[in-house]
Amino acid sequence: MSDRTQTGRSAPGRSRWHLFATRESRYVAITACVIAILAILIGGHLYGLYLASRDLGGRDTVIAQLQAESQQQKRKIDEQSAQITALQIKLTSVQGQLEAIMPSANTYNINPNHSLIVAAGHLTIGLIGAPGNEGVTLDINGKQQTVAAGQVVGVAPDPSTSCQVAVQSFDMFKAVLTASCAAVKPQ
Repeated sequence: MSDRTQTGRSAPGRSRWHLFATRESRYVAITACVIAILAILIGGHLYGLYLASRDLGGRDTVIAQLQAESQQQKRKIDEQSAQITALQIKLTSVQGQLEAIMPSANTYNINPNHSLIVAAGHLTIGLIGAPGNEGVTLDINGKQQTVAAGQVVGVAPDPSTSCQVAVQSFDMFKAVLTASCAAVKPQ
């Protein structure tokens, strides 16, 4: 005989087994899904750790290379800085020597008992003896004058030219003078 009746329903004894088997299969299916999800999560986590450790190895190599390059660049900068400092010292020295040889425009260094022709040949200036405590004795176009530092002396070598001589500074070994000439403006 069949377990089914004419209405198509299961027999009363079978329905309990069918209901129990369904609950048990649901439990097994849910447990299998949970285990599968946990396996996927654990596997994904382990694979992520593997990839991260692989990337970290490359990162460490790059960091070591960058540190070496940084130290090399720092040494190069230090060397260049030392070269720049040495060149600046040389430049200062050379500028001092150049100014001693060729002072700025219209500025002249005169040693004791020497003379110079200045201001485009209009003036002959000589330093007579060593500079004193209060001033220097200058011979300007054959005329002796005692001049203090900062004092300006006006000279007219000819009627059409007016010149000025000023003592900037002096010490025991030299005097620093400025001399310039200009054409006299007609009145």
